[in-house]
Amino acid sequence: MSTQSGNGVRRVTVPDLREMKRRGEKIAVLTAYDYLFARLVDGAGVDVVLVGDSLGQVVLGLDSTLPVTLDDMIHHARAVRRGVERALLVVDLPFLTYQVSREDAVRNAGRVLQETYASAVKLEGGSPAMAETVRTLVEAGIPVMGHLGFTPQAVNVIGVKVQGRDGDGRERLLAEAKRLEEAGAFSIVLELMPGALAEEITASIDIPTIGIGAGVGCDGQVLVLHDMLGLNAGFQPKFLRRFAEVGELATAGVGSFVEAVKGGDYPGAEHTFE
Repeated sequence: MSTQSGNGVRRVTVPDLREMKRRGEKIAVLTAYDYLFARLVDGAGVDVVLVGDSLGQVVLGLDSTLPVTLDDMIHHARAVRRGVERALLVVDLPFLTYQVSREDAVRNAGRVLQETYASAVKLEGGSPAMAETVRTLVEAGIPVMGHLGFTPQAVNVIGVKVQGRDGDGRERLLAEAKRLEEAGAFSIVLELMPGALAEEITASIDIPTIGIGAGVGCDGQVLVLHDMLGLNAGFQPKFLRRFAEVGELATAGVGSFVEAVKGGDYPGAEHTFE
């Protein structure tokens, strides 16, 4: 796949992320689910755009990521691809598209890359079986980003809580990170774990770590776009910083539109064709 967009812009590649870790340069990652927001975040300079299965909650209005389908992911990723010229595009594999068999994983991940022109997929977990799935995908030419700690697709098993606070959890996550690296994953998202543990994992592997609720010691950070822009008003976990209050601005703007229409102030002569 070419490392240049149609406009000649050099795209971020999988090897670039490893080089960024080597240089100590932090990696900025955001989610996007449609063309306009994808164009916005790409133009602002993010290194990786993730089409996350978090679209289940912030776009589709679902209670979790579990009902999100492969067709949902492909539909949104195709729109995002049209808006991304520079960043590395990664797409989540949704629930039950890679857990049943390695053959399923290759078929579904391959479909994502073929139909969306994404550069990589992301999957959750670091068990020996999952590491073998990662290995199989990489051997098939499909780059894989891992995901450890709180894994949303396992929410019904583990609940929503910080992972790795006890000794057994810490050792398990350290082993899983090393296992994913050895299987060929090019980076790992670390979600909801103590900062000291995330820093230890980051130092123990040569591939980049991307934190979300995992402290400052990771090689990069990721947030859900709607959360960091203040569009998801009811969601305010400890790790989240709102970098803008777009939700408040949008509500005020819509309110002004309604008031102008009902009051006869819009449209005016300047908005009317002769």
